[in-house]
Amino acid sequence: MNKICVIGLGYIGLPTSAIFARAGYNIVGVDVNENVVNTLNEGNIHIEEPGLPEAVKEAVDSGKLKASTTPEEADVFIIAVPTPVHEDKSANTDYVAKATESILPYLKKGNTIIVESTIPPRTTDDVVAPILTEAGWDLPANDLYVSHCPERVIPGKIMEELIHNTRIVGGLSPEAASKAADVYRSVVKGEIHETTSVEAEMAKLMENTYRDINIAIANELAKVSDKLDVNAHEVINLANMHPRVNIMQPGPGVGGHCIAVDPYFIIEKAKEVTPLMQTARQINDSMPDFVVGQVKELTENLQKPKLAVFGLTYKANVDDIRESPAITVLRKLQKEGYNVAAHDPFVRQEQTDIELHSVEDALKDADAAIVLADHNQFKEMDPSLFQQHMKTPVVLDTRNCIQKHDDITLYQIGHLTGLKPIE
Repeated sequence: MNKICVIGLGYIGLPTSAIFARAGYNIVGVDVNENVVNTLNEGNIHIEEPGLPEAVKEAVDSGKLKASTTPEEADVFIIAVPTPVHEDKSANTDYVAKATESILPYLKKGNTIIVESTIPPRTTDDVVAPILTEAGWDLPANDLYVSHCPERVIPGKIMEELIHNTRIVGGLSPEAASKAADVYRSVVKGEIHETTSVEAEMAKLMENTYRDINIAIANELAKVSDKLDVNAHEVINLANMHPRVNIMQPGPGVGGHCIAVDPYFIIEKAKEVTPLMQTARQINDSMPDFVVGQVKELTENLQKPKLAVFGLTYKANVDDIRESPAITVLRKLQKEGYNVAAHDPFVRQEQTDIELHSVEDALKDADAAIVLADHNQFKEMDPSLFQQHMKTPVVLDTRNCIQKHDDITLYQIGHLTGLKPIE
């Protein structure tokens, strides 16, 4: 085995390609976007991720990695395309299906096929396998070795976690799981567990569903604390002193391509027996409206208030705005008629149609500042900047990251005691 074809060169496919190329494999990375392909073949990248630019340039310069719009024959095929959701939140597996169809002309007996895309349970069995069997391959016999190995990485640490995290490999057959596991053993230093494809699919979904429910508890606590005039952040700190309790922090909602989406993949398969998962999704999806409600209360006495919005990404210290609750909050504020000036040190203007500003320009003459991401730059920012540039230095911090300062009025999402309209 010396050649791997990776279908999809996004946040997972490209780092995966770079990791295997660095380990000595010949990699052809496939993407439908010609700009992505051309950029990579020049040794450059189209996404932000620490350590990735150097790894890609090294791989391209060495000839171990090339990008193409069409697959090639290989020993291993890794499918790493997105799984978006329809308007009703059900999974759109068309990308996975089309990726599988795209490799059909290049398959040969004994190939290993690994789906890394996050997918609903039974997608490997009910979507991927039928495409292959209809093309004449005998499955789950050993014509082809088909498995699912879900990615388990966090943006900002992908290059590290691809190597050191535990991997779960689920095969259509035990032989398929073993073959796929051997592929990862050549680069992964973490443990590798072999199982069935449906159990691997469910494990990935349950990891993020668990986190979604934990966040929902924290967000609901923030709402309760608003009613009872207590500090949810202190309550969480105290509760987490219990050795078996680990409540997460409240925020403006849940975003990204995993936690905000994955629970729906389970829900769609078993809606009648997943009320807890559905309620957690409803709570977390309600948080942007909760934030907007607090802003409206703060500004109810003002005419055409200006707001400085700090942070557009769904989490700290990345450029990823997929499913970002910060974007949802900003759009809702604009719809309410607010003059909004946004600043995010990680987001590039070409990523969004939202006009981006410098710190000073965003704060200039603002009536209030809304912090929606806990970037290190915000944690380390001198709080006096709010006092220096704003009309009224009032800050609503939905990420609990701004330092307290005598010259600003600071409200935290879990500590809204004393919140009153700006005069």
